[in-house]
Amino acid sequence: MTNSIEQRLAELGLSLPDAPAPAANYVPFVQSGSLVFISGQISSGPDGLICGKLGADLGVDEGVGAARACGLALIAQLRTACAGDLTRLRRVVKLTGFVNCAPDFTDQPKVVNGASDLMVAVFGEAGRHARAAVGAPSLPLGVAVEIEGIFEIA
Repeated sequence: MTNSIEQRLAELGLSLPDAPAPAANYVPFVQSGSLVFISGQISSGPDGLICGKLGADLGVDEGVGAARACGLALIAQLRTACAGDLTRLRRVVKLTGFVNCAPDFTDQPKVVNGASDLMVAVFGEAGRHARAAVGAPSLPLGVAVEIEGIFEIA
């Protein structure tokens, strides 16, 4: 039996990737009380890493897609933290997005909207969150976007 969040993902034509394994000496998430802190998820799609520098190699729309991919990875990690039951989500508390960009690129908020809009589309009002969108001169493995998140669960 699928739950309402899984049904919503299907309605949106989305499927979650497997929760990515950590690439170094850290854990993918930590739960403290009712909060789940999910480590930064890098932009990756079905064809591999989404790399490039916004404002040089990639346009805003490509960055939005990369941020959306990060958002899907965050939800996949959350599903693991919730033992497979995404209905345990009470609220997306905060997302922090890092955008690999040229020095004069100023559309970081538009890029990170890819993940923010996804959270609202999937979780409704519970998906509305506080946020930061930060430009970075480079990101691990040359990826375009990395996003971390804080979630409240039951």
